[in-house]
Amino acid sequence: MIPTILTLNAGSSSLKFRVFARDGLALLARGAVSRIGGAAELTATLTGAPQTRRALPPGADHAAALQALLDFIDAHDDGWSMQAVAHRIVHGGTEYDRATLVTPQVLEDLRTLIPLAPLHQPHGLAAIAASRRLVGDVPDVVCFDTAFHVGRDPLFTHFALPPEYHDRGVRRYGFHGLSYQWLSQVLAEQHPDLHRGRVVAAHLGNGASLCAMRAGRSVDTTMGMTAVDGVPMGTRSGAVDPGAILLLQRSFGMAPEEIEDLIYNRSGLMGLSGRSNDVAALLADGTEASRFALDFFAMKCAQAAAALAVSLGGIDAMVFTGGIGENATPVRAAILRRMAPLGRFRTLVIPANEECMMAQQAIALIEPGGPKPTAAQCCGT
Repeated sequence: MIPTILTLNAGSSSLKFRVFARDGLALLARGAVSRIGGAAELTATLTGAPQTRRALPPGADHAAALQALLDFIDAHDDGWSMQAVAHRIVHGGTEYDRATLVTPQVLEDLRTLIPLAPLHQPHGLAAIAASRRLVGDVPDVVCFDTAFHVGRDPLFTHFALPPEYHDRGVRRYGFHGLSYQWLSQVLAEQHPDLHRGRVVAAHLGNGASLCAMRAGRSVDTTMGMTAVDGVPMGTRSGAVDPGAILLLQRSFGMAPEEIEDLIYNRSGLMGLSGRSNDVAALLADGTEASRFALDFFAMKCAQAAAALAVSLGGIDAMVFTGGIGENATPVRAAILRRMAPLGRFRTLVIPANEECMMAQQAIALIEPGGPKPTAAQCCGT
């Protein structure tokens, strides 16, 4: 039997998964169910085998999506024995500074954080509920995108509001922590000089943020209380003057739900271009609106990187990751051109691997003190 770890990353209309061997974390299978709630489809691949595609019944929910991927695993495994299911949860608040086993109290705590991550938290919780019903007597582990940022100096966690609001949760949390923790591990193993130094990391995808790291730990980051703050993203606005939000409500007559939809789903690259949130499509489009959207994105990322360099007292390296950060060379170049006033620093591109970090965290919980895989071992990175 091959002990395995299943990782789940649930979105509003998708459920991504990977299956790793527990020993060494070789990638055994990967895939996703897309268009949950509509014309759902499973796309999955056993490592080294052709891709499998299968339509799900119309209107399939997250439970049906999980059942479909479990059926795929059952049909294709070669003596696998699932040891844990690791779930990506966007918001852990201030209570959770590391991965933890799912308990009724943990679930209750995470439900209270739904207002802080309305685009993500409910779907992560739906995947946990489905897993606990369908997988059987296997530990569920929650891995938090906020945990990497816990413990920062209060200078970087406060808004300029009276302190009682900070005490009640109105504070800067930071996100994409699983991605940044993976980068920290890769830097420690492959670029130890940079790991010890001052690194600005940019996780740029449909969701985007930047993080200032010193000695592999989070010092400052662009996202604040929610995952809509900071630099513009695919469909999210990034930072907006709070007065503009009040104006939308008072003068434009928009309800809170309408404003939420605007800043989460109809802004960012999509809103600026009026065409797409896909960077490859915008680069190919070449219209003035598409060029402006990309220029705006690059400028805001460069400005954010400069601010984070101030938080670090300088910059030794800029690290790009995520779909845009890894693949959109013209966007990286545009950001770096605007960072020229910061002087000389190294530039790296490191592929994201949040799932491998999740699997490592799950193993550390179910097998305390066991051997820790290196980044090079994980998934052949």
